[in-house]
Amino acid sequence: MKRDLEIPVGKRTRLYRFFEVLPGVLSYTAVILLFVLSLINPILGAIYVLVVVSITFVKAIATAFRTIQGYKVVKRAERVDWQKRLADLENPHEAYERLHGRSEGGYGFDEHVQNLRILSVVEGKSEPKPKDVYQAVIMVAYDEGLETLVPSVEAVRDTTFPNERIIFVLGYEERGGAKMEENAKALKKQFEGVFRDFLLVKHPDGGKNEVIGKGPNLTYAGEHLAKYVERRRLHKENVIVTSLDSDNRMSEKYLDYVAYEFLVRPDRQHYSYQPVSIFTNNIWEASAPMRVIAMSNSFFNVISTMRPHVLRNFASHSQPLAALEGMDFWSKRTIVEDGHQYWRSLFYFEGDYGVVPIRVPIYQDAVMSETLRGTLKAQFIQLRRWYYGASDVAYVGVHLFDKKQRRGMKFWPLFAKFVRLLDGHVTLAIMAPIVAFGGWVPMLLNLGSRGAVAFNLPNVVGWIQTIAAVGLIVTVIMSLKMLPKRPEKYRKKRKFAMVVQWVLSPIVAIVYQSAAAFYSQTRLMLGKYMEKFDVTKKVVKK
Repeated sequence: MKRDLEIPVGKRTRLYRFFEVLPGVLSYTAVILLFVLSLINPILGAIYVLVVVSITFVKAIATAFRTIQGYKVVKRAERVDWQKRLADLENPHEAYERLHGRSEGGYGFDEHVQNLRILSVVEGKSEPKPKDVYQAVIMVAYDEGLETLVPSVEAVRDTTFPNERIIFVLGYEERGGAKMEENAKALKKQFEGVFRDFLLVKHPDGGKNEVIGKGPNLTYAGEHLAKYVERRRLHKENVIVTSLDSDNRMSEKYLDYVAYEFLVRPDRQHYSYQPVSIFTNNIWEASAPMRVIAMSNSFFNVISTMRPHVLRNFASHSQPLAALEGMDFWSKRTIVEDGHQYWRSLFYFEGDYGVVPIRVPIYQDAVMSETLRGTLKAQFIQLRRWYYGASDVAYVGVHLFDKKQRRGMKFWPLFAKFVRLLDGHVTLAIMAPIVAFGGWVPMLLNLGSRGAVAFNLPNVVGWIQTIAAVGLIVTVIMSLKMLPKRPEKYRKKRKFAMVVQWVLSPIVAIVYQSAAAFYSQTRLMLGKYMEKFDVTKKVVKK
């Protein structure tokens, strides 16, 4: 009997509603508390602001350090010949004898040798070999044009993994209309014979208990893929599924890297494999505020890959087909199916689940529409959808505090995950406005007082922010390093704009990140659920 992993439909239990309300209550309380403490005593308000600003300061320095560290690791991982390392797994004993004792110094070389040693011991015990592994790529589409779709398929074609063992699935929406149907057929015609197979799967509109979004499309395509694999008599346990958005362009080494990490793990079904999402496909064309957000999100993903213990599924990721089928693929009831997939998988495997960092990029688009106004609006809509991940607080909270739902999982490890999840969403909402304006609140609410603490607080906060600017300098330098080659149509002064843009960071943090987080948390508090995936339109400038 399959375990029901889905988010409830309709009326929630009191416990579920409590946890839906919790992130918003904490976020609003944290801001209101600043005013209350400042009215009671300006010193209390000042202490509160200094604590928040100091935490932000420490995080800014840590972020700068982790960004440098993560960038270096990603560059080292990109230089590895993952196809060769994967080939070593065909005969691990011979490869171990050949490589043992060497010191090549490449990324993960010592771990590779140890993997070969371990696999030499279990060789011949029905463990799959590289030639047994198939890659299935599900790319979902709504109404994107061929100028967006074709380069993404070409990137899969151009990977070093053998195309004859790649099954490409285009899952497209019926609601995309006749033009999407036409584009899907054009893609199949263009790439027919390139892969083992190129499957077209049209997701019908209006499914029961489905949000309008990516999750139902992915799941529908996954179900068709599972039937295809059965018909072809392939082993589902050896098929790795990668989900892609229509603008995602994977590193040429990605599939070999994933296959390698898959094979070296005896409990490989209990993992998903997470690349580094880098939003630079169209970074030179995007407007300044969107460039700041795109690069900031790229930095966050680079940093996340250095912290495997807190790594979560995001955007594109890979997972074995057998595991996906067991948990009914992705959720059809949330617009944040990627992040939710971590929790879905964790509870399916009753805690025995992890995310393996794949430290090579999958490149994505920064938000861009036909007009600046349209772009600014589209960016907010995208971020409010991402930050609706606060809905997972209720999903996890109910599993944590309901012993039957926890199903034998240990309380304290799950509690730690729950606290990190909750803290992440609250912090996202409150930090920017408190850091930007909090230093003025105790003074403005106590104008009749001559308290030195309240009146000097804005200066103290300013000094801390000035020191924290060191982190911003690192951010600017790293953003320039991560830029793709400048298109010839842009002059060199365009690169100068890539530096100046960072003065927008405080405005972007408040207007977009904080406001979008409060928007999503408020919707949850009021029970006005977001049940439509507002597709971020893909625009390619000619």
